[in-house]
Amino acid sequence: MVTLLQGGAYLVNGTDIVEANAEAEAAIRSKTGQTVTSREAAQNTMAYGILKAHNTSGNMEKLKIRFDKLTSHDITFVGIIQTARASGLQKFPMPYVLTNCHNSLCAVGGTINEDDHMFGLTCAKKYGGVYVPPHQAVIHQFAREMLAGGGKMILGSDSHTRYGALGTMAMGEGGPELVKQLLNQTYDINMPQVVGVYLKGAPVKGVGPQDVALAIIGAVFKNGFVKNKVMEFVGPGVANLSADFRIGIDVMTTETTCLSSIWKTDEQIKEFYEIHGRSEDYSELNPGQVAYYDGMIVVDLDKVRPMIAMPFHPSNTYTIEELNANLMDILDETEKRALVSLDGAVDFKLKDKVKNGKFMVDQGIIAGCAGGGFENICAAADILKGNYIGSDGFTLSVYPASMPVYMELIRNGCAATILETGAVMKTAFCGPCFGAGDTPANNAFSIRHSTRNFPNREGSKLQNGQISSVALMDARSIAATAANKGVLTPATEFDGEIGKYKYHFDANIYANRVFDSKGVADPSVEIQFGPNIKDWPAMGALPENLVLQVVSEIHDPVTTTDELIPSGETSSYRSNPLGLAEFALSRKDPQYVGRAKEVQKAEKARMNGENPADTCDWVTSVMESVKKEFTDADIANTGFGSTIFAVKPGDGSAREQAASCQKVLGGWANIANEYATKRYRSNLINWGMLPFLIEEGELPFKNLDYLFVPGIKKAVEEKADTIKAYKVSEQGLTAFDLRLGELTDEERQIILKGCLINYNRV
Repeated sequence: MVTLLQGGAYLVNGTDIVEANAEAEAAIRSKTGQTVTSREAAQNTMAYGILKAHNTSGNMEKLKIRFDKLTSHDITFVGIIQTARASGLQKFPMPYVLTNCHNSLCAVGGTINEDDHMFGLTCAKKYGGVYVPPHQAVIHQFAREMLAGGGKMILGSDSHTRYGALGTMAMGEGGPELVKQLLNQTYDINMPQVVGVYLKGAPVKGVGPQDVALAIIGAVFKNGFVKNKVMEFVGPGVANLSADFRIGIDVMTTETTCLSSIWKTDEQIKEFYEIHGRSEDYSELNPGQVAYYDGMIVVDLDKVRPMIAMPFHPSNTYTIEELNANLMDILDETEKRALVSLDGAVDFKLKDKVKNGKFMVDQGIIAGCAGGGFENICAAADILKGNYIGSDGFTLSVYPASMPVYMELIRNGCAATILETGAVMKTAFCGPCFGAGDTPANNAFSIRHSTRNFPNREGSKLQNGQISSVALMDARSIAATAANKGVLTPATEFDGEIGKYKYHFDANIYANRVFDSKGVADPSVEIQFGPNIKDWPAMGALPENLVLQVVSEIHDPVTTTDELIPSGETSSYRSNPLGLAEFALSRKDPQYVGRAKEVQKAEKARMNGENPADTCDWVTSVMESVKKEFTDADIANTGFGSTIFAVKPGDGSAREQAASCQKVLGGWANIANEYATKRYRSNLINWGMLPFLIEEGELPFKNLDYLFVPGIKKAVEEKADTIKAYKVSEQGLTAFDLRLGELTDEERQIILKGCLINYNRV
């Protein structure tokens, strides 16, 4: 299905792959009559052209990007706007869309979710933005329908900000990166590598976009093949995919840990823009005659079969046929893998789901930015037609991604077909993707056409002994399973017809409900606050030296942002920095918050001009050990805070709160062997936290140890490559090395100031 070309590769005439080897130059010359270097050909990728058009630095190795548009949802926009307001925001300098698709149920926390929505509406009026009310559209569907444009760039505060199939290079980042754009600053990155995704052939009946996406994720996630790179989709197979099909693959590229994505465009994408009344936003995109890629992923669409990503990661992939043929072995392997993901906190079993040799599923969900597209739901309706999900425990819920999609499903009869089966149709909502909707029963197994299946993404709570799990599948195979009353079934076994339905976009739905300022700000509007909307607490500048206590030590191969700050019901508190911080690491290390607060007491005392030793007994003994070797260190020039160690933190969501919650609890640093994503590392930096790196191997410290980092302020200022740190004990100081990795001058200043708010404060 998927082949990886590890070295560089050229794409010639948009169709021919030439591997970068000794014969490449001659092969290219014979096909084109040209002689080009890899450096020259790298400038012929679509990604290079778009990045160059948006780069303000004049240096294509060190990019400073200004985006065309921004988008956020109701978990993130309050914090973003509050941060920008604290830094002097007067007007949104570019189109900024505030959607309400995460906390739209307003089911927990009293009034606080709707308070956030009214905050968003009044800010859209005051600063000149766009406000999309709850239930109208999930963030990414609205962006596809109303924001995307050929050759444009969009920055969003949700990790699945991906509109490459429409010719738009989009990136999901933590909120502070959007704050920078609102303050007319730039998104600063090195020129990313570009990996080609060469599609050939065409999908067989029953195979959908999630199947292709999972096949790619399974091939590239674990080896980091596209980490922090741009995935560029090319090849003759692209033409064999509809716009909706491409969109469904594209949104899942986030799960590869790539930076962004872009696709060649054609008549089908042109038609997409025409259908949505935005013909002028279409632009034909193709790589140049000879384009160089830093790697190549070859996908034979003919060979892709219905896929399943088993708990608890989108990369745990198998074909459904393979799973059914090797049920007990794969289920046993999944149970063993879960022991690591779940820390053995619950007795997780899957093998008991096998009845008479068949794997029985408890729940199906088709939803959100990945599953809720028009074609996915129409295909599911065709497969379900004339069948019934039954009156036993199995349930099926379908969430169209926007109200216009829902309206067309009503008009063409697909909604009625689905409802007749016993399934339920619901409004646009992202809850099933992050654990805030359709939580199954304990020990239940849910199959979902959504984006993620991390632990707790279905809403269970390990700390309460509750566990259910999610596997990712395409809507077509979910429908086939539902038609089979919960017996896991690939859609390739469906022998009926899957039709092609014409889509008609009803623009009146948004015209009558969405607030669009057209970029005109009204400073007279008073922002509507609620009791849960709080300002960020004061944060101090980086001191000369640091004493850090390790308050959590995580040795999982990868730590997700869901584990750093849980999703689900906690999202209701995302407008309250201190309130939300109470949930930090709560499902991974319940003692973290209390330990961090104890260390923070010392720093609060220091910032108030008091003696930290009078507040925290441990300060005296630690500083006595430090002063034996560093006589100049004292409580006047030494800060106190917490740090965590994790092998590879930050996989998954763009949510900045994974870092900000640590910061407001007194965190000064993370220590890691590597960071899973650029966006998590950026979040640490923007909240003034040091993104330390340490070599793999046995750690020179353990949980609850105190560490001393002398001269850290000077090291940041002088761009030191290696930073000497020390474990503090009664026996003295034990040295070890830390690194900060590459930092821009602006990032260093943010860390020195203590956070982005301090850096921008007027």
